[in-house]
Amino acid sequence: MRKKILIIIGILFLVFFGKVIITTLRLSPVLFQLIFNNKVEIKKSDGNINILLLGIGGGNHDGTNLSDTMIFASIDQIKNKVILVSIPRDLWIPNVTDSHGGRINEAYADGEEIKKGGGLILAEATVSKVLGQPIDYGVRVDFAGFVKAVDMVGGLDVIVDNTFDDNIYPIEGKETDSCGKTDAAIQEFTKTASASAEQNLAMFFPCRYQHIHFDKGLNHMNGTEALEYVRSRHAVGSEGTDFARSARQQKIIKAAKDKVLSLGILLNPGKVMGLYDILQNSIDTDINQNEFDDFIRLADKMKGAAITNTVLDYGDPETGRPGLLVNPVSSADYGYAWVLIPRIGPGNYSEIAKYVACEITVGNCTVSKAP
Repeated sequence: MRKKILIIIGILFLVFFGKVIITTLRLSPVLFQLIFNNKVEIKKSDGNINILLLGIGGGNHDGTNLSDTMIFASIDQIKNKVILVSIPRDLWIPNVTDSHGGRINEAYADGEEIKKGGGLILAEATVSKVLGQPIDYGVRVDFAGFVKAVDMVGGLDVIVDNTFDDNIYPIEGKETDSCGKTDAAIQEFTKTASASAEQNLAMFFPCRYQHIHFDKGLNHMNGTEALEYVRSRHAVGSEGTDFARSARQQKIIKAAKDKVLSLGILLNPGKVMGLYDILQNSIDTDINQNEFDDFIRLADKMKGAAITNTVLDYGDPETGRPGLLVNPVSSADYGYAWVLIPRIGPGNYSEIAKYVACEITVGNCTVSKAP
């Protein structure tokens, strides 16, 4: 009986999609399972599946494993909704791996230094402590793989809310270019207290930076453009805030999800296998291989889900919107770095945890003006 069913399936695919697709499906059990089995069997003790998404620069430059993007996703299959919480990379965490502490974006890198494969373990534990939520799975992707994946699916259609300009966007591979400056001039420049500020670096090393621009409205972005849109930290006006940057990241995630789960991609074995080849070399995850097909079915099941985006930030002084974080005075306590801490005190995440729990269970929660 089973053999007859397989023969019928083979004939149907031969008629509608041709011999090439049959061959590819034999090589792609994940796609086969997605089409013929829509049951999601991810083992969970409660209703929500919580995933930590990390984006790193990759490549050979300094800070290759620092998490430039950190997003917590809580998936509720029953209510058909997804909560996305963007975590600022500058959030200060006391005692990450030592008594001094560091920014939260160092957790993955520190874990990898301690032990190969330890990056996700430490990053998940750290984020779980901050948000007060368990982390079931983690996914880390490097940006080179992101660019290739976006190009593989034919780019993304993104609605840009505001005319977008960033005059000091760093050029990949130019991080240490002297721009014709002498060693003596560079040494003198580095002695100044403001030498580490991005604006001053851009003025002194103009060849390291470029101008990027996006028109307001619908934009079709290739991989490089999509990456520039989400990584920009110094856009002009309101788009230059961490809040706006996190919102752009979530916008790109949704556009990528919609594109990858479109029939034009799912029923194109060449693109599916191409994405698989790209991502397997660009992703670090603790999702077991035998769960991959479950996650693809889960993504397909949730493609019509209501998505709520929220950002942990220091608010907006101009509009009076309060935030859960503050920027403390630079001091030795924070390595004299620009960081963010909970407004109720460093290392006290109770208010953040309460807010995130409210978003997951109730939704549309607000931050009070006074802690």
